[in-house]
Amino acid sequence: MAQMNDRIARVNELLKREIADVIERYALNEGGILVSITKVHASESLRNATVYVSIFGANEEKAQEVIKKLYRLKPEIQREVSRHVILKYTPVLQFVRDTNLEDGDRVLSLIREMEEHE
Repeated sequence: MAQMNDRIARVNELLKREIADVIERYALNEGGILVSITKVHASESLRNATVYVSIFGANEEKAQEVIKKLYRLKPEIQREVSRHVILKYTPVLQFVRDTNLEDGDRVLSLIREMEEHE
């Protein structure tokens, strides 16, 4: 069981790096928007993977546009990943917006604001 978890963790990290490289080539980081892959969670069968995407510097509408663009680019992203990550099956990718970094930034800004008012 531990070996399986170690393997999945290694695959997750490998997929994260490769997907981030592919996304960088598609120039999604434009207009002051920063798109980054925060983590990837592959299923035990490695047939599916959830890709958590942080979109910084965009309002809700722009962030949704980025997610839609990722889904449009999904076949190309999966093809590129399959070339560089050799697995029996190339995982089917699902993109999910990760707002943890934005939430943390908002909390830090509130703390700074409270300190200024003291």
